[in-house]
Amino acid sequence: MELFFKMPSKKARKVMCDASLELGNRPRGNEYKINAENSIKEVTGHKYARVVCSGNAAIMAVMSNLKGPIMVPDQGGWSGFMKIAKLFGLEIISVPTKMGIIHPETLDEHFKQIKPQSLFITSFAGYMAEQPVKEIYECCEDNGVILVEDASGSVGDPRGKLSCGDTAHIIVASTGSPKMVNLANGGFISTTNPKIFEDTHYILKTLQGSPVTCAGLTEEIKNAPENLLKTIKACEFLKKEIKTVLHPDKSGINVAVPVNEPKPVAKTLRKEIKVNGGGMITVCPRYDRINKPAVCLEIKNLDIRCLEENNLSEIAETVNNTI
Repeated sequence: MELFFKMPSKKARKVMCDASLELGNRPRGNEYKINAENSIKEVTGHKYARVVCSGNAAIMAVMSNLKGPIMVPDQGGWSGFMKIAKLFGLEIISVPTKMGIIHPETLDEHFKQIKPQSLFITSFAGYMAEQPVKEIYECCEDNGVILVEDASGSVGDPRGKLSCGDTAHIIVASTGSPKMVNLANGGFISTTNPKIFEDTHYILKTLQGSPVTCAGLTEEIKNAPENLLKTIKACEFLKKEIKTVLHPDKSGINVAVPVNEPKPVAKTLRKEIKVNGGGMITVCPRYDRINKPAVCLEIKNLDIRCLEENNLSEIAETVNNTI
């Protein structure tokens, strides 16, 4: 079994190198920025887009325009939501979930008790299970709540379920490593509301992505649909082969395996499952995944060329022999 950590594609690396060599050698224009923003708008279906220096920068820019309170899932979200909200002094409200999954009925009940200004979710709860984003969006629409979807793990969804402008008021994403748009740095925001960018003009200028990042994004975003679908299919295979997993019937880009003592299990798995250039085993309880003991197989971290059945079968066998 030979596994490789996800890297930017050769084409993306080449255009980023070319863009860096051009800096200072010709008048600086906006073509890289414009091309990147157009590619984001094409993928998300939103009318407006901006490239920033990281996914957290995207969240920060959006939150700088909010007065709160903000709502987040009680687990399976992104810890950066709460850290950045605290920086701006925004009240934070948690909505109960079923292992990270938000149920629209529960959400509607909470909106009636305390209506937040916005709800921040990730496309996949803990990267493990697809959120019912359309239903969540409809609930937000009915209650006048802004839905912000962190689509770092779902950009380019060809199924139209996630990272879709029709079912999110604002989409934010990281293009750092190892994401679906994998550049090792950068992020973006997209929306149909131009006021989001008008009211955050200065902070967006401060946090803007470089021309090199923009050049890479324009190329790498083309690979996102294939990266996503192959990763989802690999996780579906593993969920069938591993004895016990969380969210066995949900689409995701990692696989969580419940265990009583996750640290020693993770230590063994890291020895047995080697990844050239990085790792793929994480430990729970952890807000960004799930608040119960488990080990996560971060399949999203792997180059899709590794996601062949023989490799996946060996991963499953190793896990079954360890847990």
